[in-house]
Amino acid sequence: MSQHAPELKLPILMLGDIVISVETAARQAEERGHALLDEIRILMVHGLLHLLGFDHEISEEAEAEMEKEEELLLKSLGWKGKGLIQSAYDAETNANFPEEKADDRKKEGRLRFYKPKFNYIFCDMDGTLLNSKSQISSANARALKEAVSRGVKVVIATGKARPAVISILKMADLAGKDGVVSEFSPGVFLQGLLVYGRQGREIFRRNLDPNVCREACLYSWENKVPLIAFTKDRCLTLFDDPLVDSLHTVYREPKAEIMPSVDHLLAAVDIQKVIFLDTSAGVTTTLRPYWSEATRDRATVVQAVPDMLEIVPLGTSKGIGVKMLLDHLGSTAKEIMAIGDGENDVEMLELASLGIALSNGSEKTKTVANVIGASNDEDGVADAIYRYAF
Repeated sequence: MSQHAPELKLPILMLGDIVISVETAARQAEERGHALLDEIRILMVHGLLHLLGFDHEISEEAEAEMEKEEELLLKSLGWKGKGLIQSAYDAETNANFPEEKADDRKKEGRLRFYKPKFNYIFCDMDGTLLNSKSQISSANARALKEAVSRGVKVVIATGKARPAVISILKMADLAGKDGVVSEFSPGVFLQGLLVYGRQGREIFRRNLDPNVCREACLYSWENKVPLIAFTKDRCLTLFDDPLVDSLHTVYREPKAEIMPSVDHLLAAVDIQKVIFLDTSAGVTTTLRPYWSEATRDRATVVQAVPDMLEIVPLGTSKGIGVKMLLDHLGSTAKEIMAIGDGENDVEMLELASLGIALSNGSEKTKTVANVIGASNDEDGVADAIYRYAF
């Protein structure tokens, strides 16, 4: 910014000011592969030449002259790097050859140099944030913490009950007041059948048709196929089974309470959804075909993982739950990025401004996604955040 005014006849030669954005310099240094100090020196030389009267925007000759002076000054001072004009030319050349484009994944710990593209990240749990061992990796945990520290609101949207999510994320120091989930934070749970808004207050709940519940429970009892009925923060079942135990020990859902009969289970509470537990083959060949037909026009069957079949109220989805929460928060779908993997994530990814399906996801989910990311065993959530959220 020139302040040179010859007519003032000042006793000193005051050229003006050079102001450098450190965040911009840091971003450019990372993109160009050199240190922040080197980038600041390059910018200072460029600014000084402007104050001395050089202007690369006047003509091609002026640009060539200023580029030559940049190179001369940097070399004379023993400073690293190309001049700003040459660096800009290199960047433009690289942009014309996308096959040689550098990886656009921001580096861990560097998100502070970038502006968030979204106000919210809605993230699924099983098969997405959690790996195939139902654990959250340290890389995913760090990425979420970094996103939150930059002002992005991370909201969990899952088929799980809220206590299960809190239990899992507590182990990664992501639960509680400054985490991404707590009893006082917004969230979408049980496939959108329970939605919590500001201060963690319930803003929506939808229950499964009692007749469908009864039929499912009777089928479970008569065929000895394990079933879990979800009712807010509790899980109910009719008999003990290793698969029932695994829902608690592996997936961290509330430990199932064994009810003495179908009538006792149905009379206890309102039920939001039921899950049948079986092998992947059993779900595909027997359970899904049967219940898709049996619940026609009364409920919907959906799968989040291959060895479970969920029956949820008709006309509900995780995406609808997300939309309700956004309306409650006074936000729109244009403000969100969503990450998921299962067919239960389809409506959420369709709703989001940017929907990312992890590579381990179902084909149906990947078909509707804007982007297909790395798998849940390759820190897919972290990769998506560093690559697309900023």
